[in-house]
Amino acid sequence: MTVAIVGTGLVGRAWAIAFARAGATCRLFDATPGAAEAAREHTVPLLDDMVEAGLLDAAGPVLARLTAVDTLGKALDGVTWLQESVPEDLELKRRVWSEIDAAAPATALLASSTSAIVPSKFTEHLANGERCFVAHPLNPPYLIPAAELVPAPWTSSETMRRAADILTGIGMAPISMTKELDGFVMNRLQGALLEEAFRLVDGGYCSTEDVDRGLKHGLALRWSFMGPFETIDLNAPSGVRDYCERYQHIYERLHPSMQHRADWAGPVLERIEAERRAALPADQLDARQRWRDRRLMALAAHKMSASSAIGD
Repeated sequence: MTVAIVGTGLVGRAWAIAFARAGATCRLFDATPGAAEAAREHTVPLLDDMVEAGLLDAAGPVLARLTAVDTLGKALDGVTWLQESVPEDLELKRRVWSEIDAAAPATALLASSTSAIVPSKFTEHLANGERCFVAHPLNPPYLIPAAELVPAPWTSSETMRRAADILTGIGMAPISMTKELDGFVMNRLQGALLEEAFRLVDGGYCSTEDVDRGLKHGLALRWSFMGPFETIDLNAPSGVRDYCERYQHIYERLHPSMQHRADWAGPVLERIEAERRAALPADQLDARQRWRDRRLMALAAHKMSASSAIGD
């Protein structure tokens, strides 16, 4: 399979690793001169870390599948899948997608990495909109397999089926939406959690570290291998209906106090930023991001081993 990566920033190069690791040939194109070549070089330490974590046998074969090209036409020649990851600017995306639609092979699947723009906004003017959709990853997709597949109203069911099959084939876990919705699935779920986290800190009920501690040492331990519906299905003797009958009244009581918004740009931000910078100085952010990725690699390796030994 040949894949075109258009836009080679953080998300684009992460997609390139995800596809190339699974054996795909990836052509990297970026309108900024030198950016595609730089993105390819940036993958080297990431691949080395993956080898160390046991997620790759060797970095060399993956790197060899990544090729920087200097025109969009070269990137799209004969491709099976196009992954667009240009900045989140609607007019820019509309221009880029006009070029993509005109140049891509008729059978190619055309995906955008956008995390916030529904696909109808940048594909409504295209002649071949039935093959266009969003494939939004949780970054980085080479470590976090979930990816949202979001159709425009004119995206064909065959396109969605093929897209899900291809992502599954490269080791991803596609979330296939049946229609587009602002925020898709993951940002709506993440947004609900962040809204409550901000409310708790804004109200003076706990610190940022308390919120983070509760997630990483509590809820996230279960959520790292099962979702919220399976969690509640297993948290009552007779399953999900039993859970709802026992505990719905608690959440019903909480709901009214969860309707106001803490202003993320207001005074609470000063507190959150001060607490985060006390815990992690700004000059240590890059190193901590590398630590995060290595922890994700270790978790991914564990989950693969546990799935094999225990089952999904």
